[in-house]
Amino acid sequence: MYSSVASPVDVTTLQCNLHTMQEILSNYCVLCVVDEATGVAQLDDVVYVVCDKSAIIRTFNADTLSPLNNDIHVEGMTRPRDMVVCRTQRQLLIAEYEPRCIWRVSVDQLQNEKWMETEYEIASLSVTSQRLLVTCPSAPLRPTLRLVRTTDGAQIGDVRLPRYMRWLWHAVETTRGTCVVAHEGTSQDKRQDAVSRVVTCCVALFISRE
Repeated sequence: MYSSVASPVDVTTLQCNLHTMQEILSNYCVLCVVDEATGVAQLDDVVYVVCDKSAIIRTFNADTLSPLNNDIHVEGMTRPRDMVVCRTQRQLLIAEYEPRCIWRVSVDQLQNEKWMETEYEIASLSVTSQRLLVTCPSAPLRPTLRLVRTTDGAQIGDVRLPRYMRWLWHAVETTRGTCVVAHEGTSQDKRQDAVSRVVTCCVALFISRE
């Protein structure tokens, strides 16, 4: 029969660890959203959240994450999938799964419009000061990264991607003329998930809207 004896505990050590834990937790705020959140963006001191199967953009204080009383209703929006903020124009851009489109919402005038309709599925969005990067996981021919001007919605072109990329999850454009892409499929294994960097080289140009 064996017996175990607990090691003596240093009370001072416990008090120090507890104090350190309290300091760590005091630097974090937790935002609880009951529905499935599909997009989060921040502009100034406001955090915006969209949820699946909801036409409401919820607003929260960026410091305390407490709800604000100025939620935005986007009439006609049903399946938001991702959301980004264009800081230069102070607008939210929201990709919708079905119908396939991108909504544009002015946070100052509280105006919204169905900004761009597409024939392809949109997985995610990424925005710079001049243009929007649209991740299309399974375009009609193959996965595509599409560049769109934020001013008028004109499609600039598609980013050249390796043919082994079978599916796209997300992509962002950097300031160094490249895109960082999360995707499925590598040159060694078509089922392998990976993150790659590709040069932002457009291979198909489009005519701008009048």
